[in-house]
Amino acid sequence: MIINFMADKLIISFDEYTKIVEKLAIQIHQNYKPTVLVGIMRGAAPIIDILSRILKLPIAYIVIQSYSGEGMEDKQGQLMFARDISSLAEDKDFDRVLLIDDLSDTGLTLNKSIEWLKNYGPTKNFINQVKTACLWKKKSSTFEPDFCPVILDHDPWIVQPTEHYEELSIEEIIKRNQ
Repeated sequence: MIINFMADKLIISFDEYTKIVEKLAIQIHQNYKPTVLVGIMRGAAPIIDILSRILKLPIAYIVIQSYSGEGMEDKQGQLMFARDISSLAEDKDFDRVLLIDDLSDTGLTLNKSIEWLKNYGPTKNFINQVKTACLWKKKSSTFEPDFCPVILDHDPWIVQPTEHYEELSIEEIIKRNQ
């Protein structure tokens, strides 16, 4: 796998990204039999899509937003959870949960998400086990995911394959596609 480093940035191509997700799928397949995949939005959206196709499992989504109150998107603040999980999975599917995020940066999101999930009214009585997965674990993370194919020895900014869309306006995309 070729990873490009630029000013402490890890720039991940789509091919590299899918290979990392495939490695994660192998780790999960060999070590755990989840009954549902729960993705933390937005980072887990493409991961959970691929994993659900490979592992043939139902999916659910938790929407979480970090708000620092300082207008700084790169600074993690208080976590705000959506009221409900979005899923077509049945309550009984929540027996063995695999909670997925794209990365473990500080570990706060995964820790708080486990706590929230175990207390979520409609499914809390069905959950017997929660394990976690992510693609990358940064050095400064205090959280140890159960499954993680890339353990980093530093704390780079990870530029994922679709992140460039955050910098583009719809007008630029229209112009580019004419």
